[in-house]
Amino acid sequence: MFDSIAPLLTDPAAWLALVTLIIMEVVLGIDNLVFISILSNKLPEKDRPRVRRIGIGLALIMRLGLLATIGFIVALTHPVFDLGLTGPIEHGVPLYETAFSWRDLILITGGLFLLWKATKEIHHTVDPSPTSGLLDKKDVVIANAGSAIVQIIILDMVFSVDSILTAVGMTDHVPIMMAAVIVAVTVMLLAATPLADFIDKNPTVVMLALGFLLMIGMVLIADGFGVHVPKGYIYTAMAFSGLVEGLNMMGRRSAAKKQAAEEAQMASLNRAETAEPGV
Repeated sequence: MFDSIAPLLTDPAAWLALVTLIIMEVVLGIDNLVFISILSNKLPEKDRPRVRRIGIGLALIMRLGLLATIGFIVALTHPVFDLGLTGPIEHGVPLYETAFSWRDLILITGGLFLLWKATKEIHHTVDPSPTSGLLDKKDVVIANAGSAIVQIIILDMVFSVDSILTAVGMTDHVPIMMAAVIVAVTVMLLAATPLADFIDKNPTVVMLALGFLLMIGMVLIADGFGVHVPKGYIYTAMAFSGLVEGLNMMGRRSAAKKQAAEEAQMASLNRAETAEPGV
């Protein structure tokens, strides 16, 4: 094993591939992390860190397990059945196709699952009447931690397959893939609690994150049907939306500070006017 790793340590191309792959894995992990953060925030506060650690730990185990069976993962891209439908040819490839592989079926299932979960959470957010569902912020019971972990496992599998197939397309060296996955998941682990706390303290960000999950679900389904949406478009849209929401948050804070200052000034004037007759 060491004999295969040693030459990579002195190969600049290998280091470049490692850095590039780490960045790609971290970016691809954002989707998974947002879902884990939203889901864990619906649990009792004492259970949240444990569920996040379990979810991210399972993501690491799944990715490394898939890398250990790299031949099986590559085989997931081979079509298992074909409905015989293809879209118009653009840039030498069909706009869509219905030759489904196991990867396509996993992506479609995961996309549908994300659409369902995000839609259900949006419903719970906008519906004023309380319910006893997992994603309701009210009356959450400890037993839901197990349900949350099961749902995280489902999405971990989807994102792990997508992540590893991306890694396979970028390098042929399994040690590089494993190192990149370990670093990326470590970053996810460090960022999980700050991101979850930020989402929990900013209700408008929750709705924005749910919108991201809806978009990601649609992209997964489209990818399963052979419609490949460049990931750069997706993350650029997410970054732009996040920037706009950040400006909105700054505006709300400035308005709140201004209102507090005006109220304090009015209170001071009222006290001064009340004290004048007694002078």
